[in-house]
Amino acid sequence: MSSQSEKLRNILVPVLSVVMGFALGAVIMLIFGYEPITGYQAMFQTAFRDQKSIGEIFVMTAPLIFTALGFSVANSAGFFNIGLSGQALCGWVASIWVALSMPDTSKWIVLPVSVITGTLAGAVAAAIPGILRAYFGTSEVIVTIMLNYVFLYASTHIANNVMDSDIMNNKGVTKMIGANGSLRVDWLTQMTGGSRLSTGIFLALLFLVLVWVLMKKTTLGYEIRSVGLNPFASEYAGMSSKRTIITSMIISGGLAGMGGVVQGLGTFQYFFVQGSSLSIGFDGMAVSLLGAGSSVGIFLAAILFSILKLGGQGMQFVGIPPELVDVVIASIIFFVGISYLIRFILAKTSGSKKEVAVVETIESKPSDEDQEGGVL
Repeated sequence: MSSQSEKLRNILVPVLSVVMGFALGAVIMLIFGYEPITGYQAMFQTAFRDQKSIGEIFVMTAPLIFTALGFSVANSAGFFNIGLSGQALCGWVASIWVALSMPDTSKWIVLPVSVITGTLAGAVAAAIPGILRAYFGTSEVIVTIMLNYVFLYASTHIANNVMDSDIMNNKGVTKMIGANGSLRVDWLTQMTGGSRLSTGIFLALLFLVLVWVLMKKTTLGYEIRSVGLNPFASEYAGMSSKRTIITSMIISGGLAGMGGVVQGLGTFQYFFVQGSSLSIGFDGMAVSLLGAGSSVGIFLAAILFSILKLGGQGMQFVGIPPELVDVVIASIIFFVGISYLIRFILAKTSGSKKEVAVVETIESKPSDEDQEGGVL
């Protein structure tokens, strides 16, 4: 199979996954007696209704990029970081707490300190399962899932019982941060018709590039990808798999923490007790999978998910439950998960028995994205 043909196929797989996801969503709407064309029309009209709606798309995109990057880095090291929600929550709480604790300090001090503190909070939260995995061989999936609940209820306790009453508005709800701790700027708000868009989107775009450089152009990125492929061979080559596992989890958690920082200092500008884990954590995993872990793919997938989430709210105005948007998203992820079948069909339709055999061989081994660490 030619390199060009394989690259084309790598592009077609996520595109077809999206198309088939929309098609399956349409079939489900028809089964329940809804008109899919009307529903999708309402979705996109709502998402692109005006400048404010378009601004809100990028408001949702920014934290999704961070959590997707966090998942991609951990996945490159060979394991699933399911704790992105908890790590993002830690970043949100820490950044708001710091910003409210320095109300009269210069923005040039408060904002960097708040962002760094939130990032470190997410990194520390992810270091726990990283250390347990590296030294005790525990399952990072189980540990991170449990820690999501630990951080969720810990944040509730902090908001209700630990934070100083001076920074609280009501029980479980903090005051709004001042302009010195906010990621929002007037010109972005005015340009997007009063949306909540903040400079967090520029931070997200910057980190798309930085993570690509880290994973592709540095020794640490090479070590992370190598440990993900084979930790035993990496040890034999002189790399410390324990150190690399912990480092990759810290980076992953730090990125998720930044997603929480953008959510806190940019989108909401205060903290309130959460009833469940943050959706940006699990949505970020889906974004990373759809984007095949690549920086460009993550950016496009994050925009798509934001359009679906925001536009889905408009489906109820034509009598279609907005929950059906989640069905479409789940369908897309389902087809991403069975990408082998899509690749096999593409190879079949190309008429080359040799390519079909090659696809079967490739799918029986780690994928190209896994081998190269995903972040392209």
